Amino acid sequence: MKLSPFHLERYFAQHEFSAPYLLGSSDCESWRLDELIALEPNAAEDLARLHLGYTESLGAPGLRAAVAGLYEKIDADEVLVHAGAGEAIFNFMNVALQPGDHVVVQEPCYQSLAEVAHSIGAQVTPWVGDPDRGWALDLRDLERVLTPRTRWVVVNFPHNPTGFLPTRAFLDELVGLSRRHGFRLFCDEVYRGLEQDPADRLPAAAELDERAVSLGVMSKSFGLAGLRIGWIASRDARLLGEMARFKDYTTICNAAPSEFLATLALRHADAILARNLGIVKDNLALLDVFFADHASRFEWTRPIAGPIAFPRLRGPQGSDAFCADLVEKAGVMLLPGSLYGPEYAASFRLGFGRRNLPEALSRLEAHLKQG
Repeated sequence: MKLSPFHLERYFAQHEFSAPYLLGSSDCESWRLDELIALEPNAAEDLARLHLGYTESLGAPGLRAAVAGLYEKIDADEVLVHAGAGEAIFNFMNVALQPGDHVVVQEPCYQSLAEVAHSIGAQVTPWVGDPDRGWALDLRDLERVLTPRTRWVVVNFPHNPTGFLPTRAFLDELVGLSRRHGFRLFCDEVYRGLEQDPADRLPAAAELDERAVSLGVMSKSFGLAGLRIGWIASRDARLLGEMARFKDYTTICNAAPSEFLATLALRHADAILARNLGIVKDNLALLDVFFADHASRFEWTRPIAGPIAFPRLRGPQGSDAFCADLVEKAGVMLLPGSLYGPEYAASFRLGFGRRNLPEALSRLEAHLKQG
């Protein structure tokens, strides 16, 4: 296996801890430790007494039960905890794929969703959303690229970086298509819970099909990236068992403080998601005004869910030069679309899940006026 450089992560390594304003981040406002433990009266004392030995490889039973509580048809023994979503993706791909398998991946995508499969020797075919229809996917496009060797279709709902979210009818059709053609679904659902209209929230793929796999994490909707806790949910016991054995060669187990704090947070999932969704909605209102004022420079597709969007620049300038100039002169980091592939170079990822967006947006506005 030989992996290509992770372009997005290398860009963040360059700017994340030096740029004063991160307007391209994909997570929500983080919590401080004191804020989190204040959610329960005895949490500080329980944390202080925590045993710092090895934890259970599958994840602490209480944590797995708390994760299962996010779903309606998933039990605790159908959850496998990992060190963030990155390890979960890596382990899943190495267990589920063989050289020569065919995988279809929704694009644009978080690079590891396609790159790990490619490095294993699988053939990877993109399934690209239509930017002129809010990045909507077309099932006919998927059917045209299916082959007898198609093992998995990888999707991301709500979608990073566009904020696209399909309808329940679309997801039901996709599940039906998987059953007819024999492929299986891997659904990255790390932004589930941040739908602007709760009625738009989709069931997890693992709940709709016993062969499907759902990916979740504490980093995105919950704003707790520093815990490094993610998970795979699936009713396929054999797949989970194979992944558990593979995990013996990666992290083996997770950090005890992280598991404790993640379990605590999930007991208050509704309150945490409500706070983050409030930030998202307030910031979206500001972005609507900003992009209306600058419609001659940007194309704005309002996202349906999640804390990120993928606006496009009008005119000949690509987002690479625009983002480089912005971070250098104004200290505001946006993510160039070219990091998702050269075909997306006119776009840039904009994150609006953090409280300091008004300040960052003000600096962006001033930069545009100076330019």
